[in-house]
Amino acid sequence: MYATVTQPLTFEEFLAWDDGSGREFELLDGIPVPLSEPNANHEDLIERLCSYLENHCQENDLPYVSRQSKQVRLKTAPTEKEKSRKADIVIFARVEWQRMKTSSSSAAAYIPPPGIIEVVSNNWKDDYLTKLAEYEDLGVFEYIIVDYAAFGGIRFIGSPKQPTITIYQLEDGEYLPPKVFRGQDRIDSRLFPNIPLTAEQIFAMSR
Repeated sequence: MYATVTQPLTFEEFLAWDDGSGREFELLDGIPVPLSEPNANHEDLIERLCSYLENHCQENDLPYVSRQSKQVRLKTAPTEKEKSRKADIVIFARVEWQRMKTSSSSAAAYIPPPGIIEVVSNNWKDDYLTKLAEYEDLGVFEYIIVDYAAFGGIRFIGSPKQPTITIYQLEDGEYLPPKVFRGQDRIDSRLFPNIPLTAEQIFAMSR
């Protein structure tokens, strides 16, 4: 017997809500919407990259905490029902994560996080178009798209299609033209300056 929603939920209510099915959800106009399960390659890349970034932040005393599969509260107008995305990797400010550790509430991005990483799957338009607009509107400083299997459209990853990492960085409320990385290109990130990773090393985390 699964729980159903009879009226729109707030973000906080949604975080505490459970339909009993074990499925993952996002919040769309106050209504929980189920997500499809990622494949094994997708899941391995997320886990390994998140762990790498967490260690990198600790070793280099960067003010961030890397966590996988966290809900992100999206920007909504006062008259709109609330929305969320379950991002593959969320880069939290360390002070915000420490604040949440003193609370009994679910750990989630209640305020705009400094960074979000999405690993592309078959529904690539969500990552390259919909989420791009949502995270820009939210004010996410750096949005990183990891397209390890070259799912995206040719206007994003070129022709012939090839695995690509795309990084959008916020300036004056808008994302600048993206930086694109392939093969042995070294990643250029404002959140993780001088990180010793190439695009191919990130793609290899899926194997």
